[in-house]
Amino acid sequence: MLVTIDENSGFCWGVVRTIEIAEQTIEQNKNSEIYILGEIIHNPKEVQRLEQKGLKTIFHNDLSKLNQEKAKVIIRAHGEPPSTYKMAQDLGLEIIDATCPLVTALQNRVRKFYSEGYQIVIFGKPHHPEVIGLRGVCNDECIVIQTEQEALEKVDFTRKTLFLSQTTMDKHLFNKIKETLETKVKELHAFDNYREQLVVKDTLCRAVTGREEHLRKFAMENDVVIFVAGRNSSNGKSLFKICSETNPKSYFIEEIEEINPEWFNNVQKVGITGATSTPRWYMEEVKLAIEKITK
Repeated sequence: MLVTIDENSGFCWGVVRTIEIAEQTIEQNKNSEIYILGEIIHNPKEVQRLEQKGLKTIFHNDLSKLNQEKAKVIIRAHGEPPSTYKMAQDLGLEIIDATCPLVTALQNRVRKFYSEGYQIVIFGKPHHPEVIGLRGVCNDECIVIQTEQEALEKVDFTRKTLFLSQTTMDKHLFNKIKETLETKVKELHAFDNYREQLVVKDTLCRAVTGREEHLRKFAMENDVVIFVAGRNSSNGKSLFKICSETNPKSYFIEEIEEINPEWFNNVQKVGITGATSTPRWYMEEVKLAIEKITK
């Protein structure tokens, strides 16, 4: 039986950058206490690895308990709302900002259009860390939607509107909602004028959406696909959906112990892939485990 790892899988550059910042901060500040605000990525194995190096995961209600003389607090790739920076400043804490540049650009875009009086409509999950950050830069005066129906029910079509997306959402659904909004705006406004009334920005991360074609091909080429990701990973859920639609014999695991030997009965080719937050080293361990099981 042949077991292969998807060459396009593994960390996106934003995650690589954040992890590098965390590791450098730990290495360069031996006498400090290094914290990350929220899990650095939605993958428990990588979180454990970095904790062993000295990175401590904390949450907002822990900030007031830190020693301001020793603590350095890293902002993870998802970003944070302005209120978090203000809280840290008031507490005298040093912040190291590892927000993904794509997320920073997205926040700046929301801030700009909000200041110009636009209604902000975000395709995303209301309580996802990235969306919480976006809500924060517009004083939470925005509409967060996940379906076409929500768009029709919640959007005020008399107002100038900016429509954009959390970076890790589904591309096809984003485009469907975009078409729904455009159709409604065209009904209410002069055809030539609708682009002034509705501004659409495709802010989806290409590290997620750009993998779709290759991922479908990879899923078709293998009899069984093992998809490795943290259960809380938003892009992991999106990418696994693509896998399972293409190959029904796709299985989502977070831990090696979840592997079922029966999945490999009468199977010739097994493919291993994962989310943009799945470390390559853990997929290698999954590969070794499968090879051992199927000997």
